[in-house]
Amino acid sequence: MSFADQLPIVLSSLNTGFLQTFRLFVITLAGALPLGLLLAMAEMSHLRGLRAIIKTLVWIVRGSPLMIQLLIIFYFPGLVFKTPLWSSGESGRFAAASVAFIINYACYFCEIFRGGIQGIPVGQDEAGLVLGMKPLQIFFRVKLLQVVKAILPPMSNEIITLIKDTSLARIIALQEIIWAGQSFLKGSQGISGAIWPLFFTGIYYLAATGILTLLFSRAEKKLSYFR
Repeated sequence: MSFADQLPIVLSSLNTGFLQTFRLFVITLAGALPLGLLLAMAEMSHLRGLRAIIKTLVWIVRGSPLMIQLLIIFYFPGLVFKTPLWSSGESGRFAAASVAFIINYACYFCEIFRGGIQGIPVGQDEAGLVLGMKPLQIFFRVKLLQVVKAILPPMSNEIITLIKDTSLARIIALQEIIWAGQSFLKGSQGISGAIWPLFFTGIYYLAATGILTLLFSRAEKKLSYFR
């Protein structure tokens, strides 16, 4: 089979794999951003026991490899409790990967949110209270955009890293784009021993991270009036 014949087959497979990668990326962000904010608020609460629990959770998740977390979340319920938590097939693997990624990135986002919120001068809270504003009004009307400005650079780095980390989901046989590219090396759809599809997967990642970099760069310029 010539390269011209192989190309449409490979691109079709890579497109399908990238859609899976993109789905995992979007679902992780949709779950990890609000969960990370909730964890940050809990970590800053006045309840000592709650703070200790959240700090321990964040330490464990940030201190262990995401790959191990994926394996534990996917295999642990079935092997230990003899009751599979995830449905068989691709949908179950995708659900397990989504949960693992959301928990992992929520813990990283938690520390970014906490640093951004605590970095705002306390005087702004005091001034808002003097003006008769409630704590929630102070946060949303005075501090929120400043927090966004402060956390945007580290947050953008984590989000760009996320789209590359999705490749780790192949450890539980989730058929994302790297899985699709490597399948032609082992043998798939009449193509075997072909390494060039793996290089094409790199182009997909470069395009995705390039777009994200441009978007975050524009967002930083929009918020540049906070000095």
